[in-house]
Amino acid sequence: MARPLWSAAGLLFVGLAALGVALPILPTVPFLLLAVFCFARGNRAWEARLLAHPRWGPPLRDWQQRRAISRRAKVSALTAMGAGVVLTALTAGWPWWLVTLGVVSLTGSWIWTRAE
Repeated sequence: MARPLWSAAGLLFVGLAALGVALPILPTVPFLLLAVFCFARGNRAWEARLLAHPRWGPPLRDWQQRRAISRRAKVSALTAMGAGVVLTALTAGWPWWLVTLGVVSLTGSWIWTRAE
């Protein structure tokens, strides 16, 4: 019974990752990492397909093997997060943009300190 639930969760995360390809504020690779995690418990063939994908496989394997994020991915993530802070400042204003800035500072620092 657990295997179909893990597979369903993996499919959900793949769907969210697909949305992230089109929506700049929604991350793609973190959802694919969650999908790989779920597929490892629910459907090994789907896990292998994700890891073998020509575009998404390399960053997934880097994370799985070395807990590494490429410099290009780091810069892209931090740029998108910075744009999110600016957008929040323009739309929500004071003091709400400070909350976004705090979250981005913490998560951005964590991303930047990962191996490359």
